[in-house]
Amino acid sequence: WNTTLVPGGSSSGSGVEVALDNVEVATGTDTCGSIRMPANYCNICGIKPTYGALSRYGVIAFASSLDCPGLFARTVAKLKQVFNQVSVFDPYDPTSQSQARNKIFRKKIKTIGLPKEFFGSGLSPEIKKLIETATDRLKGQGFSVKAVSLPHSSYGIAAYYLIAPTETCSNLARYDGVRYGQDRSYFGPEAKRRIMLGSFAASAGYAARYYAKAAKVRTLIVNDFVEAFKQVDVILAPVAPQPPFKLGEKTDNPLEMYLADIYAAPASLAGLPSLAIPCGFTQNKLPVGLQLI
Repeated sequence: WNTTLVPGGSSSGSGVEVALDNVEVATGTDTCGSIRMPANYCNICGIKPTYGALSRYGVIAFASSLDCPGLFARTVAKLKQVFNQVSVFDPYDPTSQSQARNKIFRKKIKTIGLPKEFFGSGLSPEIKKLIETATDRLKGQGFSVKAVSLPHSSYGIAAYYLIAPTETCSNLARYDGVRYGQDRSYFGPEAKRRIMLGSFAASAGYAARYYAKAAKVRTLIVNDFVEAFKQVDVILAPVAPQPPFKLGEKTDNPLEMYLADIYAAPASLAGLPSLAIPCGFTQNKLPVGLQLI
């Protein structure tokens, strides 16, 4: 849509290929929005499935308790068709061996929840208006919409950036040049930053102060969703707080770049499925999406 702007997260190459119509379906991984963000910025559909729904066998582990392989396509129907073919039990991946896999869930969606914490001051007014328009269309189709609260969601990004790097420093320790590939000097600056953050958060004297607390916050976020889903069948939320930004614009400010994932983190931490779909365009003709959790 604009090649001077970012196409989304770390699976955005797959998103671009689908957006350009070079392929019908592409795979990606969503640890904290890396499928949903490219779907959002490229005007396509992307699914971050339930944790464990798709096998991770063959994927380099980043953050083991968060990594979710998923799919991109131009339509939800195509996503559904391919997802049903690939979401099978895999003896090589213990996280894919859930007892719930063979249960059929056919709950009819009647009530949509809007989390009030996702529609505060950090959200672009343009994106908010487009999501409100989409919500009105859903109301017109007979769905009821009600406000819900996810009170601990604002801590999601902080918890994520303690849990994920800690798991990353453990997972990437094997790439030391002894058994696998090149030595660690071949890692890029962002990979090094996350390994160093994780090494610090997991180190003696700090693990209880940082990692253990983040794990407790994760439980609070899970409980927030449990309570919300007693009132509604699905949660509708923005994917990103702002429209696509310029390539390289945030590379000097990693914290600002991490905050782009603020609406992606809660579903990732809770292991919940989230579908990103297009919902309109900004005045500058840039795509905007929403996510259904």
